[in-house]
Amino acid sequence: MDTQTLTFIAVGLSFALYFGIALWSRAGSTKEFYVAGGDVSPVVNGMATAADWMSAASFISMAGLIAFKGYDASVYLMGWTGGYVMLALMLAPYLRKFGKFTVPEFIGERYYSKAARTVAVICLIVASITYVIGQMKGVGVAFSRFLEVDFTAGVMIGMTVVFFYAVLGGMKGITYTQVAQYCVLIFAYTVPAIFISLQLTDNPLPQLGLGSQMADGSGSLLQKLDKVLVDLGFSQYTAQKGSTLNLFLLTLSLMIGTAGLPHVIMRFFTVPSVKDARSSAGWTLVFIAILYTTAPAVGAMAMFNLVKTVQTDTVGVLQANLEYEQRPEWFKNWETTGLLTFEDKNGDGRIQYYNDKNPSFEAPPSWAGNELKVDRDIMVLANPEIAKLPGWVIALVAAGGLAAALSTAAGLLMAISSAISHDLVKGLIKPNISEKGELLAGRVAMGAAIVAAGVMGINPPGFAAQVVALAFGLAASSLFPAILMGIFSKRVNRQGAIAGMLTGLTATLIYIFWFKGWFFMADTAMAPNNSANWFLGISPEAFGAVGAALNFVVALTVSRLTAAPPPEVQALVEAVRVPRA
Repeated sequence: MDTQTLTFIAVGLSFALYFGIALWSRAGSTKEFYVAGGDVSPVVNGMATAADWMSAASFISMAGLIAFKGYDASVYLMGWTGGYVMLALMLAPYLRKFGKFTVPEFIGERYYSKAARTVAVICLIVASITYVIGQMKGVGVAFSRFLEVDFTAGVMIGMTVVFFYAVLGGMKGITYTQVAQYCVLIFAYTVPAIFISLQLTDNPLPQLGLGSQMADGSGSLLQKLDKVLVDLGFSQYTAQKGSTLNLFLLTLSLMIGTAGLPHVIMRFFTVPSVKDARSSAGWTLVFIAILYTTAPAVGAMAMFNLVKTVQTDTVGVLQANLEYEQRPEWFKNWETTGLLTFEDKNGDGRIQYYNDKNPSFEAPPSWAGNELKVDRDIMVLANPEIAKLPGWVIALVAAGGLAAALSTAAGLLMAISSAISHDLVKGLIKPNISEKGELLAGRVAMGAAIVAAGVMGINPPGFAAQVVALAFGLAASSLFPAILMGIFSKRVNRQGAIAGMLTGLTATLIYIFWFKGWFFMADTAMAPNNSANWFLGISPEAFGAVGAALNFVVALTVSRLTAAPPPEVQALVEAVRVPRA
């Protein structure tokens, strides 16, 4: 059976499973729609949270970032994992103790203000929509290659699938679908990694294979990869390339952004008690660790295999470039998607891959510039093909990539839906709306959010992990400080919280738009997206930490200059800080 047929079978069976779960677990009440009835077990919730959190950025794009950035991409591993630990220890138990459905509801009651709740809804929607755009990019990449459809058509198919099980099942359907999606994505991620690690290093554990000797006895994998890239004009794979300040701020932005993302926080409202919230946080870390400890090996091995493919002789001999007409089948397959392109600049019919932007690298006179462009989001998906693994492994990876993107997209859309239906419609516009009416409003809001995310996902402002990093920055600068101060400070009042959230969100949005040139600039080339122009060398993805600092300063200052919160609100803060049922 050919790979294409196997892929259709694997993806088709996984989609049938998701649809079946959605029909079985469809929500019949607002409590089932928002928090899955509130009786999900810690292990099940841990697995669902891991799938919700490990998005297309984790499955598809993170290893691609590691492949091309090497050491510098370790910030994504540290930031996202560290942020989850921060969320599990500092926020989740206290929010579960508060016992409401959504983050804006907590902010509205803690800061005794409908205006604060409205601002929180705006912050949530901006961050979540940006995040879900990255998932739609991942869906489009996977569909365009493995089902051989246009990228736009792939996004549309993904929208349809999510619409069915998320709108029908709500949080209840999403929870049990995410358990299935976790099983699919983790199996799809680790099986190819084991095969490739065995192939390159004779070590079946990718985590150990990363530092092991090559199977041919030519040195360790990392040492050989360092030499290969230096020979091609790139920096050493294991060397730091970015500024220390930017790496630190990006790590911090990802950490506090993770802790402030509402779709992850909402998962802790689905368990019966505070004790179960803590337990499910521990299980989530176990399930996450399986993928995150594998990702560095996947990235390094993907880059090594890519370079080895375009060299016909010993890797690193620059004159031994692969003739374009002799390119392997996987190369041809990805060319059809437009995510891998070759331009024969010097007309020699060979594929030149080297860093022509490195001034210290002297290319041969006959070369006219790097001729190969590789979208970072294809590396994990293409890795099994590059390594010539069996067709069923390639099909499995396709199903896993889609599972990762769809699981997180569903969680984000649930957060957006609940913010609109529960916080805006019921909380502010129509408090007396019936449960049936609120349920309908939630489903309509989710459908509208899916359409908006799909449209913007067709033309995203970067690759999946980059878009997701922007979303984390927005959550870090707006929601995280308000939640943290709401739990641990009795002095912060509504004026301070509103001013802080608006300051952090506005500053971060302006910085992102200025350097990304997205949405409001017709010609994105007008945007000064050049690291030389960044403020103190801080990238747009890292600016969320600066926005969060501004949020804290403004909120605390304004609170000190205005009246303290009422005594009953201060008593509420005291009660929330005691994490027991």
